[in-house]
Amino acid sequence: MAREAAERPPEETLSLWKREQARLKALVVDRDTEAWQRDPAFSGLQRVGGVDVSFVKGDRVSACASLVVLSYPELEVVYEDCHMVSLTAPYVSGFLAFREVPFLVDAVQRLREQAPGLVPQVLLVDGNGLLHHRGFGVACHLGVLTDLPCVGVAKKLLQVDGLENNAQHKEKIGLLQTGGDSFPLMGGSGAVLGTALKSHDRSTKPLYVSVGHKISLEAAVRLTRGCCRFRIPEPVRQADIRSRDHIRRTLGASRPPAPKQDRSQKVQKPKGGSKELEGEGRPPEARRKAPDPRAPRQ
Repeated sequence: MAREAAERPPEETLSLWKREQARLKALVVDRDTEAWQRDPAFSGLQRVGGVDVSFVKGDRVSACASLVVLSYPELEVVYEDCHMVSLTAPYVSGFLAFREVPFLVDAVQRLREQAPGLVPQVLLVDGNGLLHHRGFGVACHLGVLTDLPCVGVAKKLLQVDGLENNAQHKEKIGLLQTGGDSFPLMGGSGAVLGTALKSHDRSTKPLYVSVGHKISLEAAVRLTRGCCRFRIPEPVRQADIRSRDHIRRTLGASRPPAPKQDRSQKVQKPKGGSKELEGEGRPPEARRKAPDPRAPRQ
């Protein structure tokens, strides 16, 4: 039986989270800080990271947090770290980072300790950055805490500051013809919060790119486009694939990964402690694969 979803946290917890977001938001840098970001061909960029959190079907507490590092521009995986974790905070719209980011920060720290030469020069995050209720989404949160350039790449439009997925918005999407076409996401305040990007020639839905930390929106959009073999940027796609594979290897066929869905549907139950269950980050060729429970006995 699935563990039950948590109730909404008390208002004092939400107030604390809001204050923490405001404190960290003051540290966000929304401009290019590295020479490679200003180069049209991203000369000097060699390592791009991606992160993801996948969930276990029928279990709203257990999850797998993953960090991968890909070579650039080849987009080949050179490092992966997948850990089973126990979620300690519920999902609340606008506060995703408090549920997922601690585990991703831990993954970056393990990489810095074990293979510092493979630390990514930028992270792509499955979520939003400045395109957020309070201008401080998961990509900003992770960027500030790791001090790494971060880009938010969301699959659905977060409707804030007057942005709506209405007929006018869909009409603009229809005008995106080829991979790389885009249009700005200007909120009612007049601020450009992000960009809707057609990431691949064959994709019919745009990605919503926003600044996380230490990168400009223009560079973030170019980088996202440059990392797309398919609709989803390869670093994020590989983090998702490998986290789901890790769940299958670790828990077996009886507890498969949950189908991907919008995070707003993934309400989690708090549980005492944030104990990591297993795993160790290392280059993929050095990782010993767990036996597949579906394989025949030898």
